[in-house]
Amino acid sequence: MLSFNGLVSICILYVLVLFAVAFWAERSAKAGRVRWLNSPITYTLSLSIYATAWTFYGAVGSAARSGLEYLTIYLGPTLVFIGWFWLLRKMVRIGRAQRVTSIADMISSRYGKSGGLAVLVTLLAVLGTTPYIALQLQSVTLSFSVFTNAGAGEGTSSTAMWIAAGLAVFTIIFGTRSLDLNERHPGLVSAIAAEAVVKLAAIVAVGVFVVWGVADGPGDMLARIEASPVAETPLNGARWLGLTALAGAAILCLPRMFQVLVVENSDERHLATAGWAFPLYLLLISLFVVPIAVTGMSLPGTGDNPDLYVLTVPLSLGQDALALLVFLGGFSAATSMVIVAALALSTMVSNHVIVPLWLRSSRDSVVLSQDMRKVALTARRVSIAAILFLGWVYYSLSGGTAALASIGLISFLGVSQILPALVGGILWRGATRLGAALGIGAGLLIWAWLLLLPNIAETGGLMPEVLSSGPWGIGWLAPHSPFGLQASDPLLTAMVLSLGVNTALFLLGSLFSFPSPLERLQGAQFVNVFDHSRAVRGWTGAVGAADDLRIMAQRIMGDDRAIALFRDAARAQGRDGELPEPTPDFLAELERELAGSVGVATAHAMVAQIAGAASVSVGDLLAVADETAQIMEYSSQLEAKSEELAQTAGRLREVNAKLTELSVQKDAFLSQISHELRTPMTSIRSFSEILMQADKVDDAARTKFSRIIHDESLRLTRLLDDLLDLSVLENGRVTLNMAEAQLADVLDRAIHAAGAEAGDGITLVRDRASEAVALWTDPDRLAQVFINLISNARKYCDADVPELVISVVDTQQGLEIEFSDNGSGIPTRQEALIFEKFARLDTARGAPGAGLGLAISREIMARLDGDLIYVPGQGGATFRVRLPVRALKAA
Repeated sequence: MLSFNGLVSICILYVLVLFAVAFWAERSAKAGRVRWLNSPITYTLSLSIYATAWTFYGAVGSAARSGLEYLTIYLGPTLVFIGWFWLLRKMVRIGRAQRVTSIADMISSRYGKSGGLAVLVTLLAVLGTTPYIALQLQSVTLSFSVFTNAGAGEGTSSTAMWIAAGLAVFTIIFGTRSLDLNERHPGLVSAIAAEAVVKLAAIVAVGVFVVWGVADGPGDMLARIEASPVAETPLNGARWLGLTALAGAAILCLPRMFQVLVVENSDERHLATAGWAFPLYLLLISLFVVPIAVTGMSLPGTGDNPDLYVLTVPLSLGQDALALLVFLGGFSAATSMVIVAALALSTMVSNHVIVPLWLRSSRDSVVLSQDMRKVALTARRVSIAAILFLGWVYYSLSGGTAALASIGLISFLGVSQILPALVGGILWRGATRLGAALGIGAGLLIWAWLLLLPNIAETGGLMPEVLSSGPWGIGWLAPHSPFGLQASDPLLTAMVLSLGVNTALFLLGSLFSFPSPLERLQGAQFVNVFDHSRAVRGWTGAVGAADDLRIMAQRIMGDDRAIALFRDAARAQGRDGELPEPTPDFLAELERELAGSVGVATAHAMVAQIAGAASVSVGDLLAVADETAQIMEYSSQLEAKSEELAQTAGRLREVNAKLTELSVQKDAFLSQISHELRTPMTSIRSFSEILMQADKVDDAARTKFSRIIHDESLRLTRLLDDLLDLSVLENGRVTLNMAEAQLADVLDRAIHAAGAEAGDGITLVRDRASEAVALWTDPDRLAQVFINLISNARKYCDADVPELVISVVDTQQGLEIEFSDNGSGIPTRQEALIFEKFARLDTARGAPGAGLGLAISREIMARLDGDLIYVPGQGGATFRVRLPVRALKAA
């Protein structure tokens, strides 16, 4: 077994190898030899930082304690990469289009480049990642102590401190050498890819050893698993579901995963390979977890901590070389996570906390007078050291004794509070900054109170009374029983409460707040990123001088890049020299370039400090219009449906009124028809009975009574003829006797039959010259229509001197004959009823008739291929008879 100094020497040598790989990768990138650096395999291997010391050590410990529950940590990311590939692709496209440098930058950019929201996400990310960094320090220090002193834990705190310091140096050297566009670090990514191979080789080597070296092959190992306590561990469905969802959320929200998944992505097509290769990597690294756990539980000398079985199994069997490889694999798993996490967090802290505070506390001219590159780089270096120091403090306070898996789950839930705002902002244009801030803030507070503080205080002895009894003695606020819930699983309880309240407040806050124009523009860019993959231009009317902008750009981007950017922009504008006009397009491009170095929100603030306030241009307003088109379409559809419902309701009211009127008309008709039938029948019966008494009736009376019986019989016959005629016309069984006729003759017959030829009751006005028209029609049926119209005018015209004007007009559609009297006309509410059967209007004034005349007349005109309509608004009652053109041509 190696001594402590010997193990340290091997670690230093291993780190030097990583240094060499990183230097070689960066030099190759500068020389343009980046083919292997930009390969999808390198990209996929960089994603392996998800598999940290928790995976390398903690998964075996979880299998020994909880059976197959460890699989949920792999199942969640696998489902995301296979089932939610479209979301990953959208995140990468947004990252490239918006030049985001961190997950805080992504959230800030989506919600109107909000600096406050970026600070909140940064705070959450630091708090959520700190336990994870402590977990890595714990795993490395424990492996140091086990490897060198058979499990002694003395001096672990100082070991963790030296490890944290070494990792800080490595991260600073390869993560903050320069402010590169999009914050890509080819050297660092190459080193992480190399470490991915080491840790996979180590875990697979141990697995092969326990299956074929300790056991007699897969069959024997399966038998051992079947006989072990692992096979008897019950399955908790709710916990499986919760942990799977939690792991899937964490793969999207962990700052280190966002760094390699989005920021370090150089080609969107690499995701296609990662979609199957990364789940395959997770499968391989988890394949031998249960065999190692079962072997560690059955062998003596493996210790009491199942998290270290991966290391203690080969050590207990004298396999020192294999144990050294395992140690390097665990060291790789821990260091790669810490390096990338520290880099991602330092970028967030620098871009969204330190630099903005420095800008606000300085005069306007300070941006030009100092080297911003030096300020930003110094801020990141200090942030890296502070973050790793914070992780060491957490490790020291927590005692370093908790199970690795429990610490990892606490961190997972913390960073998952970003999920509603992240996914909601990508998919929903209605998401607002207020909703995101309320949701993340509430989720952060609930998670910290229910899990983070109890975990720190469990071994540190902090606030024991407050945590056990609740603040101010309020028991339902105690972390172990929130809101009085006596849950058996604190993690699931905290998960449901924090993410549930987070999501609810995010939705409510977004629904009850209105986004700013810039926020709406960014929302459209995010949701429809595949339609327009570009950053939003929000600058109009810049007042800053181009040379001031160039000085600022030089201090952030470096002289060469800044001068090249300004020179190319000037040439594109057709200007001489190297300074372009600070147009809105140029300012948007400058902001986009700066965002790759200092973040979206900070770049926006810096350009605004020199160029003036940002506003929304006409083109961007068009983008807003495009973004709201769908909402307006939905609103229009709802409005159209509302109008349609209103129209339908109006029609129903009209139909109901008409039905009511018809019901009244029906009742009136039945009464009238009953009266019309009974009156002649009564007269006929009465006078017949008188005539039957022959001895009492003289010849004069007999003649009079006989004439009355005859007239009443004719009246009864006419009524029955009308009913029969209407029935025949409606059923289409009428036979027309077509013949040639003169219109004037038909009118003469009608006037004579109606008894109006001598001005009896009404004065007729005619133009006989216009009536000289030859027709091909059924003269008798046409005369029947005219008789009805003339008779109605005689009966219903209420003028003092009734007058009926008959006019004839020859049109292209045919011949029109109008009958217009000078009375008060037909009431508006009854205009729709006049052609209904049995209709008797208010103007009837007790005039005889059953109300069938107009109904019969319209049916006759329909059979003659003509029409009969009422013309409103003419003063009196006006009816128009229209004959078809062919009636004239055939004449």
